[in-house]
Amino acid sequence: MPEGQTLAAQTVAAITRRQALLTLGGAAALSLAGTAPVPAAKRDPKWETAIDRGLKWVAKNQSTQGHWTAGGYPAAMTALAGTALVGSGSTTTQGPYAKHIRKAVDFLLSKLRDNGLIGDPRNDNRYTYGHGFSMLFLSQVLGEEQDEEVREELVNACTKAVEFSVRAQAPTGGWGYVSTKDQPDFDEGSTTITQVQGLRGCRNAGIVVPGEAIEKAKEYIYACRNADGGISYSSRNRGSSRPAITAAALATLYNAGAYDDKHVPQMLEYCKKNLQNLSEGPNSFGHWHYTYLYYAQVMYRQGEKEWAPFRDKLYNKIVGEQTGDGSWTGNIGPIYVTACNLIMLQFDKSYLPIFQR
Repeated sequence: MPEGQTLAAQTVAAITRRQALLTLGGAAALSLAGTAPVPAAKRDPKWETAIDRGLKWVAKNQSTQGHWTAGGYPAAMTALAGTALVGSGSTTTQGPYAKHIRKAVDFLLSKLRDNGLIGDPRNDNRYTYGHGFSMLFLSQVLGEEQDEEVREELVNACTKAVEFSVRAQAPTGGWGYVSTKDQPDFDEGSTTITQVQGLRGCRNAGIVVPGEAIEKAKEYIYACRNADGGISYSSRNRGSSRPAITAAALATLYNAGAYDDKHVPQMLEYCKKNLQNLSEGPNSFGHWHYTYLYYAQVMYRQGEKEWAPFRDKLYNKIVGEQTGDGSWTGNIGPIYVTACNLIMLQFDKSYLPIFQR
């Protein structure tokens, strides 16, 4: 947050910016998003049709309590689904999915525990996923929230969530499936990525995040790097490099502004070698949508020259796999796959600050 700017002022600026993006689109929208003006990216009408059908399916399948779930992960699925809806341009007060986003926010806020965890450790043995995705979603909503009372509630929730995440960080700088207090001596890459991106989203929204936590996480990622540039599963369980975790780590480093760190070029080269053709290689472990949710972020950050041809190939593949009811199916469950695909399909609409160039 710029020095001397209050959270309220930042929120007003974000609202103005979103309204402008909705109105202008194209090169002017990209300029407002903080990038140099470029010709408006040509989007295939069938992509928009697929997005519309997918968003309607997500909205239709929200529970009356405001959540979605798959695999027993209501916090994680609700946060991902909510992020997909926010990516369309709707907010808690404006747009066709305003009421659905509001219900998702209310559900996650109802899951905020006294210690700052968003989720229920009694029913979720991998609760850091839900906590991280929830921080990300709520931080994206916060910048657009116009209601002062709700905004204060979001600030409080994000602040407590950040404090919990920092306490949950392992001494290695990574995170495990649960807090290091609940499971000492364990860390792994995918939950670490989820935490760091959630923390960055909160920091971008004006929430205080200790810089030390981010730096420790960056060093953790570098400590897991293999000679081929890829990232292994864990600092304690080293093995072959995993394209999915490498792509996620690289996307998170970009979020942290680490474009010029000495390890980044080799990580990018590894990702391009293993992921550019959209295949599901032997080290993907069936997590194609997780992999490309993050690798698409990496490619989007490379600029239009590299992003456009990759986007066309990626989007055409995704659209070709949509089912008749508007959802997508795959590992974990339809709400997970559908949310991931919708987030990817809407990257260059520029409504989600965390994914902007």
